[in-house]
Amino acid sequence: MSTSSSSLANAHVGIIGAGCAGLAAGASLAREGIKVTVLESAPQAGGRARSLNWKGARLDNGQHILLGAYEQTLALLSQAGVDEAQALMRLPLDLRLAEGFELQAADAWPAPLHLLVGLLRAKGLSWSERFSAIRFMTWLQLRRFKLARDISVLTLLHERKQTSTLIRCLWEPLCLGALNTPIDQASAQVFVNVLRDSFARDKHDSHLLLPRQDLSTLLIAPLMEDIQQHGGDVQLRNGVQKIEAEGNSYRLHTEDQNSALYTHVVLACQPFRVTPLLADLPGTEALQQSLTSLQYQPIYTVYFQFDASVALDFPMLGLNAGISQWVFDRGQLDGQQGLIAVVISAEGAHQSLRQDALAEIVLAELRDHYPALRAPIYWYKVIAEKRATFSCTVGLVRPSHHTGLPKLYLAGDYVAGDYPATIEGAIRSGVQCAQHITLSLTSHTESHR
Repeated sequence: MSTSSSSLANAHVGIIGAGCAGLAAGASLAREGIKVTVLESAPQAGGRARSLNWKGARLDNGQHILLGAYEQTLALLSQAGVDEAQALMRLPLDLRLAEGFELQAADAWPAPLHLLVGLLRAKGLSWSERFSAIRFMTWLQLRRFKLARDISVLTLLHERKQTSTLIRCLWEPLCLGALNTPIDQASAQVFVNVLRDSFARDKHDSHLLLPRQDLSTLLIAPLMEDIQQHGGDVQLRNGVQKIEAEGNSYRLHTEDQNSALYTHVVLACQPFRVTPLLADLPGTEALQQSLTSLQYQPIYTVYFQFDASVALDFPMLGLNAGISQWVFDRGQLDGQQGLIAVVISAEGAHQSLRQDALAEIVLAELRDHYPALRAPIYWYKVIAEKRATFSCTVGLVRPSHHTGLPKLYLAGDYVAGDYPATIEGAIRSGVQCAQHITLSLTSHTESHR
């Protein structure tokens, strides 16, 4: 056996958490021939991107969409054998709100002209508002999407003379959808990063990728299978309770009262779960304080089951006059006819409502704007993820992949990077941790030749 293959063969990476970040790290490492064990405390993998069964329906823990700009996610799914055409409905950017606003990108034009032409044709805006939005995007383009200082999204929009209609119909829905943080708190630089990657590079980046399958089927199962097919192991109901440094390695103590030694460890669980795992590792005090200081934002998803004949005019429609924000017709997406999902992003007054009261208000808002939804409902289900994402606020300093300890890494959508808390952000983070580990192993090998 060569020095290179020996070094890789002797490595054993323990990954704590089987969400998108952990599975992305595991799949990337396993494909390099590195031994991987993913340890998950829950009975089901997927973290916040998991699915569940309810009254014969398949519901996601939160309704997600992907964008064409999600390069790492699409690449990883392709490697895992997922057929994009079957798994995702790819649509040119098409935002439709109940109050008459509609923006369709002109897909015949290259980026960024496809968006600028789309803004010129947008419905629900005056001509001055259309040109104002175009000037704003042009201003960002000329500055290469780099702000002199980070400010709130709302402050930036006011500085660039965006009207209340533009903010309400275009920029606020995009900000809430991407950053899950209110616009008066959200980081303008991170929002601008999203605009850059979605609208300024390639017209396909702005495409909406709407899942035709539940998230467990689309994302989680293929990544788990990819890990296992390449020799890795995924253990559910077996979370890590304690990490101990042992020589140049780490011993992980698990819920089954066993322990094992790993050459490298990736902490891929939520930050509030990472902090207690660092308690016995000297030198992590500053990191623990950084993780503890992170704040969180909720995402509520309200599902309604109507008669199978009920359908919307388009798979995804917007509401922005009340509590409800985005409405998804799961019948058009994954064939669950009459199943409607309503998403409410970020904090707000809805958090203080009982679930039955929230469902009643959301249903009334739907029926006010979409006549097809005035039919009786068979049941409803409210899914409240109260710590769905970190608050992507102005000037937030996010922790690095590197913990300050050798061979111990952080992965998650909250880790430092250009992206907010999205599936792409989580997967990018996991892949980057895998790249760091692979590089460290191959660099160590080269130095000993």
